[in-house]
Formats: sequence, structure tokens, C-alpha cells
Amino acid sequence: MSASPSLRIGSRGSALALIQAREVHARLAAAHPELAGEDAIAIEVIKTTGDLVLDRPLTEIGGKGLFVKEIETALLDGVIDLAVHSMKDMEARLPPGLIIPCLLPREDPRDALIARHASSLADLAPGARVGTASPRRTAQLLMHRPDLEIVSLRGNVETRLRKIAEGEAEATLLAISGLKRLGRADAVAAVLEIDEMLPAIAQGAIGVECRADDKVTQALLVPLNDEATWIRVSAERALLAAIGGSCQTPIAALAELDGDDHLFIQALLVTPNGRAAHSGSRHGPRGQASRLGAELGMELREKAGPGFFADEAETSSDDG
Repeated sequence: MSASPSLRIGSRGSALALIQAREVHARLAAAHPELAGEDAIAIEVIKTTGDLVLDRPLTEIGGKGLFVKEIETALLDGVIDLAVHSMKDMEARLPPGLIIPCLLPREDPRDALIARHASSLADLAPGARVGTASPRRTAQLLMHRPDLEIVSLRGNVETRLRKIAEGEAEATLLAISGLKRLGRADAVAAVLEIDEMLPAIAQGAIGVECRADDKVTQALLVPLNDEATWIRVSAERALLAAIGGSCQTPIAALAELDGDDHLFIQALLVTPNGRAAHSGSRHGPRGQASRLGAELGMELREKAGPGFFADEAETSSDDG
């Protein structure tokens, strides 16, 4: 009879989510030789509502938090010891009793164009159908190309790549980070620079969540945490919390380290139809990352005013 695993990692069941969970598994085993045994760490696949309900926009059933709700419940109930998430799927505020003490090194945060007959957004034919379920991508696409027809396209990365190949839309946008982790960088028609498509909050970052009172697991995660990613994501998530809004609000931001001591964060708040936008930036000491992000978020929210959030389109979020 095999012994119970020392650590139980909770993850969604998609290919990308499991790759991310296995990366955490490998890093834990490398940092702690006592966990290198075959049965020391187990990955538990947890079905989430966001994965199970694919025929409706997530806004109809609760938003992007439905990609993590069941996993966080399992964590709070002690079924698992830690959870691995794509940080862009995480709400600005965590449930009481849970914390994210660890972020792995961030992958490329930019978006990629996946298209059958185009090598840039400008190359897309007039009125081309672009499939996405992301409010951020929809709004920025319409800012640059108001002629495009945006159609709903849900599913994990491989599903969306297949749908484009089968002609459900002429193009879609996916995170470069997910494509790289899946070994599908070959599918990229063009990398979209941040002045053309500002990324989602924390895109490309993998976070590890655990119980706030579980000091043992927190200690195991200390050597896995990447300081540069922590600083950047802290600024972006502080901005998200300050802006508020909802899962339908098109918000984009990217924080980057400028040398050893400073951080630069830029952000964009857009109406769903892409017709109105507010942007801003902050530059300051890296040790004040959360304050810089929060200040920029409050500035954008004040610029936008309360009416800005009143007319939000139905959109949703998936892997990639």
C-alpha cells in the first residue's frame, strides 16, 4: 500500500493547466530533495464550472472566477494543499483564508495573432471575423479595426486553434505564454506589440495559492518565488483592485522593471465597443509597486467616471 502524498496540487484538467501544475511539481522536487520521490507530490485534477459550461458566455454564469472557484473550495476544505493558476484568471481579491505566496518566472506577456490568411492585424480583410471571448481583446481590436466582426470563440488553446483551422473565424488572439508552454509557437502568425494590444493583468504569470494558515506549505514555496515577477504582478493586481469594474470590463496593463531599482506600469481602460479609452502610466521605485499600481488604477477610474462601467458587453475568459 503506497503512502499518501506529502503534497497535493490542485489544477484544472486542460493541457495547459496540467503543464503549469507539472512545472510547479518539478520545481518543488528540485528545491526539496525529500519531495523528489515518485509518490511525494500528487496532482489532483478538479473540474471547474468554467471548463464544464462551454455553450454560454461566462458572464451569464458568474465570470472568469468560475475557472478557480471549485479549486479554491477544495483548498479551503483541505482536499488539496496548494493550487496552481494562470494569474490572469484570478479575481483581484482572494477568498478569506487563501493567499498567493509564490509566482513562477513570468513568460512573454504579449498576445499573438492566429490567422489563416494574415500576418498582422492590418492584413485582415475588411469585415473579417475574429473569434474571441475576451473583453480586453475585443475592445482593443475594435479600437484599431472597427470594421472587424467579433464572434464568440471559447475553449482551451487547442480547441480554438482547431476552430480557426476549420474556418469558424478568420483569426483569433491567444497568449504567447500559453502557446509556448504547449509547444505551439508554430501557430503564431504575428506577435502583437503592447502598443497594439496591451496584455491582460498578470498574463504569462503562474501563481501558487495556499491556505493562509498553512505555514509548512508556504515555507516550501519560498525558493520557487520569482522576485521580478512578484513585483510586476503586484503592481498590476493593485491596479485591478483599484479600478474595480467586473469580469466584463476591458482592462489591460503591463508593469516592467526599468533597470534594477525602478518599475514602469502602463494601463488602458476601454469601453467594450472600443470607442472610448483612458490610458495612463506610472514610474517609480520597485519597492512601491503596489502603491504605483493602485494610484494608476484610481486615476483611470476617476477619468472614466461611473457611467463608463454601465454598458459592458457579454464576454468571457478561457485558457490562453
